[in-house]
Amino acid sequence: MGLVNALIRVTYWLIYRNLTYLAINILAMTTLIPLSLYIHFPWCIRKCPYCDFNSHALKQDLPEEDYIKALLADLQQDLSLVQNREIVSIFMGGGTPSLFSPQAIAYLLSQIKQMLPCSPKLEITLEANPGTVEQDRFKGFYQAGINRLSLGIQSFQDDKLKTLGRIHDANAAVRAVLATKQAGFTNFNLDLMFGLPKQEIDDALYDLNTAIALEPTHLSWYQLTLEPNTLFYHQRPTLPADDKIWEMQQQGQALLAKHHYRQYEISAYSREGFPCLHNRNYWEFGDYLGIGAGAHGKITDSNTQQVIRTHKAKHPKDYLDPNRPFIAGQIKVPANELSFEFMLNNLRLKQAVLFNLFEQRTFLAKTVLTASLQKATELLFIEQTRQGFQVTELGWQFLNNLMEIFLP
Repeated sequence: MGLVNALIRVTYWLIYRNLTYLAINILAMTTLIPLSLYIHFPWCIRKCPYCDFNSHALKQDLPEEDYIKALLADLQQDLSLVQNREIVSIFMGGGTPSLFSPQAIAYLLSQIKQMLPCSPKLEITLEANPGTVEQDRFKGFYQAGINRLSLGIQSFQDDKLKTLGRIHDANAAVRAVLATKQAGFTNFNLDLMFGLPKQEIDDALYDLNTAIALEPTHLSWYQLTLEPNTLFYHQRPTLPADDKIWEMQQQGQALLAKHHYRQYEISAYSREGFPCLHNRNYWEFGDYLGIGAGAHGKITDSNTQQVIRTHKAKHPKDYLDPNRPFIAGQIKVPANELSFEFMLNNLRLKQAVLFNLFEQRTFLAKTVLTASLQKATELLFIEQTRQGFQVTELGWQFLNNLMEIFLP
């Protein structure tokens, strides 16, 4: 009887395991992964010395009409990747998208909406440089259908802006914010940096206080880093000491919290109800089409249970060449790398990591995380629950170390 009972228990366990995996796969296949659209505009007036994005200083007339046509042709070729999903957000980044006329942006959006099913709550963000805007231009963007503007302020102090190679001064930055509000935008973001050359703690707090007084719904406040392939990387400026940067961050976060800006991501702070939906989709390992020179995309094929990353021709000349394909390459993310890719994104969010989201977005069982979670728990980086785990304050201080635990 003992052997019979043991066999029965093993049989039930196998059935339970198989049903569990089946349920995971069915859930993953029937739960539509949110889909966004990223549109890259590669030109700017001048390349900033800290910028490692795919941006190119505009040295001739802007090929506005040709580029808009190319974007739509690029999107047409990606339509098979939509898989009957609505677009939940559109983000126009760069470069400087605001170099393009409101008329061009309006036409682009009208065509996109004819080509793609879009959510009734579609968030449409356009990045703008304060040095390239006028009041009428902002009104035009608003009338074109843009409902969220992101202004690259970086600092409200002229000496810091000059060091960063920005083409605007502090007065122009304030005027751009006021123009944004006067144009009708009720949802807008300000980009600010800290840890700048010769920056003191009071300087960083001055920038934040100035921004807060202008009442943005969202603030992106991030530390300057010296990235490869930038002028600052090869001609390194002297940055504040690490302990001073840490104090800037601590005092700045306290100031933002005092004024009801909730930190929901490493460098993102929002008023209640105004997180960036597009960026949240990135961090939650959602899908996104990427069109434009050098644009990247991520698409999940539910039928094959594979995650595919795409990238388009990087240089604008190549992208606009009718004899060259838009797609420059695509790769299937190996199954053993999906856990790390998921965590690399999801751990940026200041919220619990949920096992059901992990299983839906990676097609993996949560048991593949067991060893990594155990190590992270022993290091006091996380606290586990039945539904997932929460990063501790210590874990936030050593977030890169925590992410590395999930490397294959």
